[in-house]
Amino acid sequence: MKLPQAKRGFVFLPRLWVVERSFAWATRFRRLVKDYERCAETLAHLRLIAFVCIMLKNAAHIAASS
Repeated sequence: MKLPQAKRGFVFLPRLWVVERSFAWATRFRRLVKDYERCAETLAHLRLIAFVCIMLKNAAHIAASS
């Protein structure tokens, strides 16, 4: 019986760098560098706000360049 590809060892995920880059962008927000929040829901909302800010900044950059 053959094991699936994922169980044999390291499997390269081609788009994993996108997730790593996104978390690197999120660490630019000082509040997200360390876990200061007591409630996990608050941290989730702060991450949402951080990513909205990042997307708005990227959208403004795209709009200015076109």
